[in-house]
Amino acid sequence: MRLLATIWQFLSGAPQAGAASKPPFLLKQRSSSFTIIMTVCLAIFTDIFFYALIVPVVPFSLTVQVGLGEDQVQEWTSSLLACYSGALFVASPLAGLYADHTSSRRWPLLLGLIALAASTLLLCFSHSIGLLVLGRLLQGVAAAIVWSVGCALLVDTLDTAVGVAMGYVGIAMSIGLIVAPVVGGAVYHAAGYYAVYYIAFSVVALDILLRLIMIEKKVARQWIKDETPASATGSDRDIEHQAQTAGNAGVQSPNTQVEAPVHNEGSQEKEAEKGGQNPEAPSHSVAAAPSTKRSKLRPVLVLIKSPRLLAALYGLFAQAGIMMGFDAVLALFVKETFGWNSTAAGLMFLSIFLPGFIAPGVGWLADRYGAKWPSFGGFAASVPLLVCLRFVTENTISHKVMLCVLLVVLGCALVFSNTPLMAEITYVIDEKEAEYPGIFGEKGVYGIGYGLFTMAFALGGTIGPLFAGYVHAGPGWGTMTWAVAVWAASGAVVVFFWLGRTHTKSGTDTSPAAGNASEGLRTSA
Repeated sequence: MRLLATIWQFLSGAPQAGAASKPPFLLKQRSSSFTIIMTVCLAIFTDIFFYALIVPVVPFSLTVQVGLGEDQVQEWTSSLLACYSGALFVASPLAGLYADHTSSRRWPLLLGLIALAASTLLLCFSHSIGLLVLGRLLQGVAAAIVWSVGCALLVDTLDTAVGVAMGYVGIAMSIGLIVAPVVGGAVYHAAGYYAVYYIAFSVVALDILLRLIMIEKKVARQWIKDETPASATGSDRDIEHQAQTAGNAGVQSPNTQVEAPVHNEGSQEKEAEKGGQNPEAPSHSVAAAPSTKRSKLRPVLVLIKSPRLLAALYGLFAQAGIMMGFDAVLALFVKETFGWNSTAAGLMFLSIFLPGFIAPGVGWLADRYGAKWPSFGGFAASVPLLVCLRFVTENTISHKVMLCVLLVVLGCALVFSNTPLMAEITYVIDEKEAEYPGIFGEKGVYGIGYGLFTMAFALGGTIGPLFAGYVHAGPGWGTMTWAVAVWAASGAVVVFFWLGRTHTKSGTDTSPAAGNASEGLRTSA
């Protein structure tokens, strides 16, 4: 029984039952910001890696493994991508809702891993379209859990640097999108179909290890001895220091809890300042808001009714449609135009996804100056770049160089359009929380918020490949590029007119305590 209890504690990170409980082994390291960021980023990388691993392989394997004719390859390439995004669309809000009502965000991540492992097995050993479709659907469910829960966990961890946190997500996504098509195309060309999935199984095994090692900070607080208001601020420095103290102490009472700070009139005035209200107004005017409106407003409806959130979701929808539309047509375009094999087709994806490494810098700009202008600039710059892609038509060195240069600059523009919008989800939630204090309850709605984000991204990922694929197969490459440019133009218009005002979460409270907590966060991150 003791062995089972020890195994349970390792898997869940929860204290053992009884009068006393020792902290988990290496509590400080396992609950550090670095470990949590690495775990979430690896989870996102694994999902994107497996999604993109077979992008350059599908046009070639559908004819060999499944036996489809060449005239059906484009249709089924786009359809399989749409199956993934369709499952992602349906499962994302459910995953976010579950994440906000569970005691730990770790368990949903493990459930997502099970779904990902099942989809990997199906896609690996499938020799029929039906099993490929089922595998892509399961992969979409796994992605919904990873993205919704993972982004919410990052916001919990890097509370005052939301844009930077989303930048880390952008880096993980970019690495997956860069490495996977190159590896998938090269390995398939050199060693065959099954060798591609051997790599996928290895990445999943590493993902399992990190997800089991990680302990959330709110779970680590169960072994924190010091019940001071400073420890309740959630500062990473405080949590990690107290986790180390708990680890050195050896035994801690399971009844020890961290008490939330008492909100006095001064704190209510700060809440009024966060909500954009007059700081000189009486504190009871803020406190009265939840008592009159809380029962009438459901958290999800509060978010959905926000024009800021709807604008951000539409921008994410447009950006996903552009990016995943190219996933459906780029490999086939370079194969038909330049005569490239799967390896060269995979290398072409480097051009559009390599700029993703600037995402943390773009997120910092969003934290400091707001999401509107960085995102608008990204969409506005995308329009002429997409139109110019229609001029790549010949199998010459100049046209190949032109394609690479345009894709690199387009990749930069897509980072600017996407990363601030991901941070805007948190900005909207914070604004509504300040407007109606306590409306979202004790656990908040970050899981739901990022479930809606993933839902919008999935909708774009469903429509984008189908739209781009069918236009490319019909009118052709030139028509497809300017048609996708219309998507980017619509995103620029929506962002310009409806995205929120300048918001900096870390700057809303200038008190010494808030400054110390923010400094501790930056140090640990």
